Amino acid sequence: MSPLANREKKLLIEVARRALIAAVESGKVLDVFPSEANLMEPGGAFVSLHRRARLRGCVGQMGSEQPLVHVVAYCAKAAALEDPRFDPVRPDELAEIAIELSILSRLEEIAPERIDAGRHGLMVSRGRQRGVLLPQVAAQFRWAAARFLEETCVKAGLERDAWKDSGTRIEAFTAEVFAETDLGEPALAEAEPGPPDYSSST
Repeated sequence: MSPLANREKKLLIEVARRALIAAVESGKVLDVFPSEANLMEPGGAFVSLHRRARLRGCVGQMGSEQPLVHVVAYCAKAAALEDPRFDPVRPDELAEIAIELSILSRLEEIAPERIDAGRHGLMVSRGRQRGVLLPQVAAQFRWAAARFLEETCVKAGLERDAWKDSGTRIEAFTAEVFAETDLGEPALAEAEPGPPDYSSST
């Protein structure tokens, strides 16, 4: 997928916000989406919800064959209601929830010495065990590549040094990361008057 234009980023944020509100207020699934061609291409994404600068939910979908915009809507709902680390988001919290999106590149196997912590995200897997950490996690904690690998192994439920095992698969990806606060006015406010450029998911 080519890099997203600013308008496309705004549309994805709006979809995530609408999916979040629909899920929390009524349990409904969003079924109307922007029709921009780039957003209808298959893609993976993570939706992170923050409240008062603390994580409130985060769910992602890697390497999906679903349209990117559908993945974002699904992950927003799941982050609000289905992240097992948190209680479901309540309606009275919605005004304080900030949304961050990470739009993912394709996964590629990578040698440990080629990992650029802070630019690459990682997925470590062995058998049915799998752990994923986003690029911004390494940047936030200032981890070098070896520490980033160890923490991804822990996320997978493996030993810290499991990445050294030939049976462990190491894959990397990059992410376009953006939040509501980065983008200013909603994308729909930029459009010419007339019907919204949305299409039904059916």
